[in-house]
Amino acid sequence: MGDLTKKLVEEAEKMSGASSSRDERIFTVERDKKTGNGFAIVRFLPPPPNEPSSFVKLVNHNFNYNGKYLNENCPKHTPGRTKRDCPICDSNRELWATEIKDNQDIASLRKLKTSYYMNVYIVKNPANPELEGQVMLYRCGVKIFEKIENARKPKYEGDSNIIEPFDLFDDGANFRIVVKEIKDSKNGRTYPDYAESSFEQKGPLLGGDDDQLEAIWNKCHSLQEIIADDKFHVYEDIQKNLTRVMGAAPRPNSIQTQEKELDNLADEISDADVMTELANHYKKKTSPKSISTVEDAVSAFQELADDEDIPF
Repeated sequence: MGDLTKKLVEEAEKMSGASSSRDERIFTVERDKKTGNGFAIVRFLPPPPNEPSSFVKLVNHNFNYNGKYLNENCPKHTPGRTKRDCPICDSNRELWATEIKDNQDIASLRKLKTSYYMNVYIVKNPANPELEGQVMLYRCGVKIFEKIENARKPKYEGDSNIIEPFDLFDDGANFRIVVKEIKDSKNGRTYPDYAESSFEQKGPLLGGDDDQLEAIWNKCHSLQEIIADDKFHVYEDIQKNLTRVMGAAPRPNSIQTQEKELDNLADEISDADVMTELANHYKKKTSPKSISTVEDAVSAFQELADDEDIPF
């Protein structure tokens, strides 16, 4: 690889690396290599000092195309920040509107993916006990977040077993993260499943000891930093990165547009045939006269407007 090529590759990787590099602060449940299963117990923590929320939502485009990888935070759909347009969203919308399957398949590949970030206290982590007692960031998808949201909703009228997921005292509870490897019977692929994850019984963390809980709270990582403006590329850089991965954009012609273009072409051919027929008829009815342009044909048509022999 030449020096220039190497530089260009490094620059391209740097452009996509803002949102894809591994963050050592993020806690991941390690899974057994043989079974693919994993387990841990965590406690979701309150909002970090001087921040408004216990979690943030990050929306991005994360996909692999022909061996090239793209991971771009979406500046348009991530809430809680200054919104900017996103070229991937713009392109996806155009491709989907074409109603052409190949185009829609590309848009589906590049669709938005949602993650939620929050701080957790590691209560138990059998795969790596050294992490127990630490405060780390935890990233989860929609399924786990639904469990967090549903915990504070009563299952029936008068239900008192409502859990406040981010409470460190009596109304909060530890959360058991259970991940199992599931095989898709249709395509044979495996994926992690978190369906068995759940909250334990309500109760204070570490017996409710104020000093310990305050120390834990002060170790929380900033969540607003995750969705800060500098974590999102500008429109032009996202477009460059998209082009690097996808190549030239497919023509976003819809089926309706293609049909209209064919109709217009047919109309043009039809009009040309009419003009030619008029010109030939005019030559037969008059002395030889050069009719070589559409303007000449139109003039001839006007002269023949009252001629009953016109075959149309």
